[in-house]
Amino acid sequence: MKVLVPVKRVIDYNVKVRVKADQTGVDLANVKMAMNPFCEIAVEEAVRQKEKGAATEVVAVSIGPVQAQETLRTALAMGADRAILIQTDQDLEPLAIAKVLAAIVAEEAPDVVIMGKQAIDGDNNATGQMLSALLDWPQAAFASELVLSAGSAKVTREIDGGLQTLEVALPAVITADLRLNEPRYASLPNIMKAKKKTLDVKELSALGVDTVPRLKVVKVVEPPKRTGGVKVENAAAIVSNLKSNGVI
Repeated sequence: MKVLVPVKRVIDYNVKVRVKADQTGVDLANVKMAMNPFCEIAVEEAVRQKEKGAATEVVAVSIGPVQAQETLRTALAMGADRAILIQTDQDLEPLAIAKVLAAIVAEEAPDVVIMGKQAIDGDNNATGQMLSALLDWPQAAFASELVLSAGSAKVTREIDGGLQTLEVALPAVITADLRLNEPRYASLPNIMKAKKKTLDVKELSALGVDTVPRLKVVKVVEPPKRTGGVKVENAAAIVSNLKSNGVI
């Protein structure tokens, strides 16, 4: 069973994000970048499935600039067998990313795609669902537990009322939630081995995929500063305070 794992290069979650002075986007100059945390969970899950014997090959794929090779090397050090970089300097929208991934799926013919439910930069939570629709594959989003078997996948997901268990036929798209697992740290020997693993680089234009933007960013601004709390004597005072501040 072949598992395809898309991964994204994003600003490290420990870094304070700064907005550009002209409000056209986020300042990426001299900022530490890392693998998207949900993508790390997806890679970890794919590697665990291989260690259990449920999967035979794990292929990581990323869409981004040449620096995204570092992200893919991290996936290889975690246990992925090989990697593919679709190189582009474009900041692609979820639909365009889903189309690119669909083209890679057509080439690689994986049995399952395991990916993070969302990226912490755009925070769209849409690519997995769009990929499923383009492929006409079943989807199981927000997985907190995954059991792969021949021809099917059993997925447990957290919902408002508790836990929901789904069984989907393979091939399928599965998106990873926060509590699916805790990603491992890549050991030094594995980091060294990752340098010898195959990492193929392809130009985005070679795929012949329509990546024309459908959305336009008007401006990017920082959220308003939080104000200090106030003490009130009773519930009526709470309601009065909320009304005066335009909350209700």
